[in-house]
Amino acid sequence: MAKFSKSSVPQFSVDVYQNEFLPEGGREVNAIVTVTSTGGGAVGGAVAAPQFYAAGRGADAAVALMVDCSGSMDYPPTKMRNARDATAAAIDTLRDGVHFAVIGGTHVAKEVFPGGGRLAVADAQTRDQAKQALRKLSAGGGTAIGTWLRLADRLLWAADVPASSVRHGILLTDGRNEHESPEDLRAALDACAGRFTCDARGVGTDWEVKEVTGIASAMLGTADIVADPAGLAADFTRMMETAMGKEVADVALRLWTPLGAEIKFVKQVAPTVEELTDRRVDVGPRAGDYPTGSWGDESRDYHVCVQVPNAELGQEMLAGRVSLVVPGADGSAQTLAQGLVRAVWTDDMTASTSINPQVAHYTGQAELAQVIQQGLDARKAGDADGATAKLGRAVQLAAASGNADTAKLLSKVVDVVDAAEGTVRLKAKVAEADEMTLETRSTKTVRVKK
Repeated sequence: MAKFSKSSVPQFSVDVYQNEFLPEGGREVNAIVTVTSTGGGAVGGAVAAPQFYAAGRGADAAVALMVDCSGSMDYPPTKMRNARDATAAAIDTLRDGVHFAVIGGTHVAKEVFPGGGRLAVADAQTRDQAKQALRKLSAGGGTAIGTWLRLADRLLWAADVPASSVRHGILLTDGRNEHESPEDLRAALDACAGRFTCDARGVGTDWEVKEVTGIASAMLGTADIVADPAGLAADFTRMMETAMGKEVADVALRLWTPLGAEIKFVKQVAPTVEELTDRRVDVGPRAGDYPTGSWGDESRDYHVCVQVPNAELGQEMLAGRVSLVVPGADGSAQTLAQGLVRAVWTDDMTASTSINPQVAHYTGQAELAQVIQQGLDARKAGDADGATAKLGRAVQLAAASGNADTAKLLSKVVDVVDAAEGTVRLKAKVAEADEMTLETRSTKTVRVKK
């Protein structure tokens, strides 16, 4: 097992942004929690990951590449060729020593490489052998994504894979999951969630956005559209580079709240909006863990909302303690970093009515993601007025927050008359790829403007 130098020991920090002041009778406390992981060297109040990471936990990785080989991948024939080339590019991006496998997915899941219920260890020889095996991939059959995920799970947890490995999947599909029931897919996702993370990509325009984004969400990965199959190789390379940068697996956001407090919600708000409230796992009388998956050199923001018991003016209390935890070598939780959420009751109206800029910004970003989905759903249902109102509000929010990427995607679906007022007209004709891109990327956010 590789050894990490001291400079590459992952460091975590937690920063809490909030207005802690509440008016008389006020009970709702909102806070934005920024979690930052850096690959080496103490940064500010950063806390080094436990010593077992320094002993090499982050050095091990296992990756399963799931390639759609259903019949539709032959239409046009270049799609299958681009998928093979993209998978080969991802294999070339694997660092030496990483365990990996390639799965061909149809209505069943097949081991393409290395076979035998195991994973190969990446080096020049195995990478070349895997790319040779890819040349034999051909299109034919149906689509049952749950079977692909279950095979990936078995392989990623094979006996020859170090227990401490960061486990990751990359899944490519071009169609709808028509050869298993939604219940079967949900059961597979429930069985695999928490065991490995998975990025999902839809190629072309014949797949279901909510299906692909739902897979990525359940598996704590990313989702995106690659409308032109020619762009697959570059996208797969970027995904694999990101996966190779993950150093710490199984990180959870632990939230402790005082007696009588109620958690209204916990959600990731950057780089994407991801609801975590229902994923809580209780770990004590007043503490629960929310999964965040694997971490590399990155920063994410979370919105925590807690309803606290009422108190008298002048009183203050700890409304919540937010910690980053990972499983320790002995099975106990190891704390990487923590921050505090406070509540202070005051009769100063200026203090108690001020909205923290980070909280205000991400409340708007969460609404932006929601109204885009609602607007597109209304458009598909033929509700032009509803679609215009929702997408107009989306344009307004995107402009106000400086979310230029989302504003650009919206402009391909509506004609913008006045962005500041949210006045728009629905376009008479919209390219299917443009609508799907907006829907797939609707949850992507921007950080607070400095």
